[in-house]
Amino acid sequence: MLLGTPVTDGTGKLRGKVKDLAVATGAEAGRVAGLVVKSREGARMVALADLQRTPSGALELRSNAAMLPLSDEDSFLLLRQDLLDRQIIDVHGRKVVRVNDVELEWLGQDGDSAVHLRVRGVAVGLRGALRRLLQGLVPMATLDGLVRRVPQRSIPWEFVDIVEVDPARRVKLKIEHERLARLHPSDIADILEDLAPAEREALLTSLDEELAADTLEEVDPKLQKSLLQALDSETAAGIVEEMDPSAAADLLADLSEEHSEAILGEMDPEERQEVEELLEFREDSAAGRMTTEYVAVEQDATVADCIQALREFEGDPETITEVYLLGPHGVLMGVVPLARLVLAREETQARVLAEPRMITCELDAHQNDVAELFDKYNLRALPVVDKQRRLEGVVEADHVIAFLRESR
Repeated sequence: MLLGTPVTDGTGKLRGKVKDLAVATGAEAGRVAGLVVKSREGARMVALADLQRTPSGALELRSNAAMLPLSDEDSFLLLRQDLLDRQIIDVHGRKVVRVNDVELEWLGQDGDSAVHLRVRGVAVGLRGALRRLLQGLVPMATLDGLVRRVPQRSIPWEFVDIVEVDPARRVKLKIEHERLARLHPSDIADILEDLAPAEREALLTSLDEELAADTLEEVDPKLQKSLLQALDSETAAGIVEEMDPSAAADLLADLSEEHSEAILGEMDPEERQEVEELLEFREDSAAGRMTTEYVAVEQDATVADCIQALREFEGDPETITEVYLLGPHGVLMGVVPLARLVLAREETQARVLAEPRMITCELDAHQNDVAELFDKYNLRALPVVDKQRRLEGVVEADHVIAFLRESR
């Protein structure tokens, strides 16, 4: 990297040495906007356009170049301060790595005022660590010869995501996690588990609430609890509202009553009621494992009615495998697999497509009995009914897998 490179003026007088590189974030992420020069007057920022390279390898200030004091308002990422030796996220590899060095690339010709410098990637292997360790101790030619023998491990800049723990600074730097947001929630959960506590909180709150909720559901229960405890009640409520009601109830049940009540108090009334009702049930019962987010229509509905209900469903559409037919007072009358609805004509009565044998369980059924029903009948979902056969919720296959993993 350029750290330590001399900076001279047009007469050859030394004005300082490069202390850091200021890199743009946001839309221009990766472009080196300027260099931080350590001078007699203190740290000064010099725009890259005000510098040119000399044959000796030094950097020379152009005429009328400005050396300005650093400002707290500058929206730049400083490579040495903010990146070297820090943990970052390798989005392509879906893992957390440590930065040992930064690879730069010049774009343009020497002497051209339009010359540009950008970050090509970050070195995360032994080669980058050796280069930094030996830099200045051995001649550059010798150093290059030594490090070439070590395999290079680097990550292109477009696959790098940086976690900034200070919310105010994160906004100022315009650090966005668009690349991270394209990962599967389970991959983000794995990354969260590898980060330090402060970085975990910063990363979780940088995601939109829906993705944060999906990610939180994939995290180990103990880590779920610590993450939620670190958030203020309003932020936590926004995430919990987007969670599956069953998962939200399980999580809040692990918190202290005071903390749980504070989060519930910040939630919208409808979501709060659903979660509070689930909190009344034993966690190891069917009711404690069920979700109240399902699609149900009246028993005389047509396929067109079912499709409309699916379109209006506000929960996670990927969890829906069946549509439930309800009679008077919410009594469960039939279960229609989604695949049959897709293949049927819109005018067809939904009850014609219903399963001939309907498997259900009651609210107080133990979770082990629920798992046996899934195994015996190869179920995708299991309706949970009360004593009057009214539909109260649905246990999904994911819920069964989750509690089976917990019991291992």
